[in-house]
Order: sequence, then C-alpha cells, then structure tokens
Amino acid sequence: MDISSFIQNICIYALPVLFAITLHEAAHAYAARHFGDPTAYLMGRMTLNPIKHIDPLGTIALPLLCLLLPGSFLFGWAKPVPVNFGDLRNPKKDMRWVALAGPAANLIMMLLWTVVLGLLLHAAEGDFAYPLRQMAQAGVQINIVLMILNLIPIPPLDGGRVLISLLPVNAARQVARIEPYGMIVLLVLMFTKVLFFIMAPFMGVFYLLVNNILRLFA
Repeated sequence: MDISSFIQNICIYALPVLFAITLHEAAHAYAARHFGDPTAYLMGRMTLNPIKHIDPLGTIALPLLCLLLPGSFLFGWAKPVPVNFGDLRNPKKDMRWVALAGPAANLIMMLLWTVVLGLLLHAAEGDFAYPLRQMAQAGVQINIVLMILNLIPIPPLDGGRVLISLLPVNAARQVARIEPYGMIVLLVLMFTKVLFFIMAPFMGVFYLLVNNILRLFA
C-alpha cells in the first residue's frame, strides 16, 4: 500500500473507529452505574471523550497494522472500563447487562451508519459525497466487527462476561480463570485467521440486514 492510500484509509476510518470504541466503553460505564457500580463514572470513563478510552496498542497500533496488511480486517480494542462487579446490586445477573451494553451500542451505531449510507447513496456527486459514503461503509463494517468480536465467549471479552453470568458458580469460576490469557488467545486466533472464520458467518447475517435496510432507500 502506498503512503497516499494509507493516509486516505486513516482519514476514512479514524472517525468511525473513535465513535465505535467511545460509545462502546461509555455504554459499559453507564450500565455499570445504572446497576449500582459507580467506579467507571468516578474515574471519568462515563464520557464521550475518546481520549479517555484509547489504548495505545489496541486502539492505535493494531488498527494501523491491519490497514497496512493486505487481506486483514480491522481489529482492535479500547481501554477496558473498570467495573467492580461486587458493587452491582445483583452481581451475577447484572454482569451480563453491563457486558451487553457495549455490543448494543455498536448495534445502534451500525444501524445509524446504515441509514447515513442509505441517504448518501442518492446524494449529488461532489467533492464530499464519495468519501462520506466510504466513511459510512467503514462505520457499518467497524461496528459489525466490534460487536461480534466482543460477543465471542472468551473472558475478558463481553461474551465471556455473559457466559460467566449464565453458568453455575463452579463452572463460572473455571471459565473466569481464562481471563489473564484471553487476549493472548484472541491474538493467536487473529494471526492464524481462525478468528475470521469464527466471525464470518455472524458478520454475513448482519451484512444481509444492512443490505435489506439499504434496499429501503433504493
């Protein structure tokens, strides 16, 4: 990839990525406070300021590497929102709603970017129409990937938290022990491309939904 194409990709993806990670983490923080844990709120993480949620490796370095590598899909993460599950009013039950808040935010953003894309499909051609369509397409893609990625049932991903909340206590403790190694497992799955094959069928379902919505704008 030449430098001009790389810079163009950064310009297209930067805003959708920042929106995706910021609202995802802010949703976790809001849900945690709603269910009784103010930790994230008190630490200033219940905010739409993206700087508060940026992880240098997961939010900057890894996505840039993905844009550089041919054939890879955009991958990354934000700084996790601190949640003291013991402070939740019903820790085992409320944990799943706090975990699901982030992917739910990505689902809503995916739908909003789809509507924006639909409106732009018939916009008059001009200096901004094409790059804005590309940005909307990037917004759809990023939020689908981030939502599905986070729902994989490996701690500390949101899907892992949901799994722990649904399992009996003893089984939940066994799954929770995976958490220190969860990101290593995820990176291995990514670089061996196994992660893509796990996510691809679910991504296909949501792309089908997006295409059906876009038909309404035809």
